[in-house]
Amino acid sequence: MEQKRIAITMGDPAGIGPEVVVKALSNQEIYEKCIPVVIGDYEALQDAIRFSGLDLSLSEIHAPVEAEGTYGVVEFIDLKYLKAGSWVYKENSALCGEAAFQYVVYAIRLAMEGKVDAVITAPISKDSINMAGHHYSGHTEIFAEYTGTKDFAMLLASENLRVIHVTTHCALIEACRLIRKERVLTVIKLAELGCRMLGIDNPRIGVAGLNPHCSEDGLFGTEETSEIIPAVQEAKKLGINVEGPVPPDTVFVKCRAGLYDIVVAMYHDQGHIPLKLNAFQWDEEKKQYQSVRGINCTIGLPVIRVSVDHGTAFGKAGEGRANADSMLDAIETGLRMIENRGKK
Repeated sequence: MEQKRIAITMGDPAGIGPEVVVKALSNQEIYEKCIPVVIGDYEALQDAIRFSGLDLSLSEIHAPVEAEGTYGVVEFIDLKYLKAGSWVYKENSALCGEAAFQYVVYAIRLAMEGKVDAVITAPISKDSINMAGHHYSGHTEIFAEYTGTKDFAMLLASENLRVIHVTTHCALIEACRLIRKERVLTVIKLAELGCRMLGIDNPRIGVAGLNPHCSEDGLFGTEETSEIIPAVQEAKKLGINVEGPVPPDTVFVKCRAGLYDIVVAMYHDQGHIPLKLNAFQWDEEKKQYQSVRGINCTIGLPVIRVSVDHGTAFGKAGEGRANADSMLDAIETGLRMIENRGKK
């Protein structure tokens, strides 16, 4: 069987994106499973190889079909936004924002045309892409617009915890306004789809409440009664294995314990905080993260998109200290989703 081709976007050149990409591609196991093609810039990739001390070479190609998938050779499509010394590590800039944005748009086009089987994204800086005039709050919204997708959601996953979000990049007061039956029901459906794409049959879905203690029968709010409970009831009528709302301070514990396969979170930090506490491990003695696991993907798109579950980490960019675990997880997850695509 022909190996799957995946596009990997380099991310913001001033952050750790180029570094985690080349570090991940220094693992031979990846080349046994797929043919990776990096979408980025030669100068940043070459510099990342240099300061990371990796024994890798670069080979420019012009289309994914040209990639041979040889271990030790990073095959890449050079969009030529950068010149040597034209960007500064650890700093936002319109130059890096434009480059990072165009890497993503290019990869989306490849996926939509069927030239790659999935897109794996390294982190971008929201400030930089907005400085470049592209007013998006993140990868999720870029992919949704450039694929013409209306109903989509952000799903995060680590080893024993999965979370999908009803709302993401908006003010908290706005998130509360957006908690409506129709949207909650849509995300419950996307939670089931996402789990199946991850290889979980008949997933058990726990829906978090919005308010403390799920509002205590209206003492602390009404969203549970007016919006969340009706959505859960409707989902059950559709045959979805779902429970909720479950108090936000216990639903993630239950998921980690194996009672649910995924949690539907109501807003960005409600889902992100437990996921990152679960997936990131700090080494106090070495004063650095021992492990940075987990992935971020967009469910509902006509293409497969998976990302690392961390940001640009400007504080350590250009130093060779970045951890590539999350990029490796993202690649593995993308391949799993390719395998499960289309399964009922």
